[in-house]
Amino acid sequence: MQEAIEVVDLEKSFSNHKVLDKISFRVPSGSIFALLGTNGSGKTTTVKMMTTLLKPDHGSVKIDNLDISQQALAIQKRFSLTGQFAAVDEVLTGRENLVLIAKLRHLKNYLSKVDELLAVFDLQEAADRPAQTYSGGMRRKLDLAMSLIDPPQILFLDEPTTGLDPQARAVLWQMIRTLKKSGVTIFLTTQYLEEAEQLADTVAILNRGKIALQGSVAEVKRHLPKETLELTFADEETLAAAETLIGGKVNKELLALNVATENKVEKITMILNQLQAAKLEILTFTQKRASLDDVFFMIVENRTEEGK
Repeated sequence: MQEAIEVVDLEKSFSNHKVLDKISFRVPSGSIFALLGTNGSGKTTTVKMMTTLLKPDHGSVKIDNLDISQQALAIQKRFSLTGQFAAVDEVLTGRENLVLIAKLRHLKNYLSKVDELLAVFDLQEAADRPAQTYSGGMRRKLDLAMSLIDPPQILFLDEPTTGLDPQARAVLWQMIRTLKKSGVTIFLTTQYLEEAEQLADTVAILNRGKIALQGSVAEVKRHLPKETLELTFADEETLAAAETLIGGKVNKELLALNVATENKVEKITMILNQLQAAKLEILTFTQKRASLDDVFFMIVENRTEEGK
């Protein structure tokens, strides 16, 4: 499969702080790639270098086999970018913002597309009001609509659903799926791990300047046991005693303990028998499948411990 994006040994530092340390990945054409990471992990820096807004210190980026260091203008015609902050003209109305982008892209018969996007993002009533009167969420919707007025070959979405309500987020998810079906390549950064799990063909977890883990959602989730047993207790004292006895990951807020079971009935039975013998009363116990959140937090916590 042809690659839409190829990043090799990308590095970037600001002052004496290395933000990215030789990260590499490839994004096949027509696929959705999600880059995950905590705040300050370098997600936006990566997107800025891939979209010619920032020069790398080292490494290479190719978009449709064009090198950003030599063919930036040609590359810019191939993608659209929606950044973390809405880039709308505050003086123009919502409709005028969309029309402006359509004209800049030399589109014909664009009025029906403008009306369609205003409807999709529930902006009809505000369409003829200046964007400066919009709420933050409405500006975000308008910004996304502007990126989709002329779907590009490659679409970069940097935390696109931040500030959107659940309904608008679901609408955008469906639009992303539709764009993929039409052949658009989508590079997505997000803090919502559920979003990556729902949409992405490939995910990469960025931590401490490096790609800590990369692969399909199924491949990434294999790095955790298939299932864990979540136990809840009445108080912190019982929770602490249970952790000392059987180990596991503590959630103090929920008074819960998650213990790897590897989906084995014998291990579950042994855990319950140990707690019963120690007279540690369990309020509830539930079998839980590993999620992308579990993998993400495992990596971040482990790397943080290593860095201490």
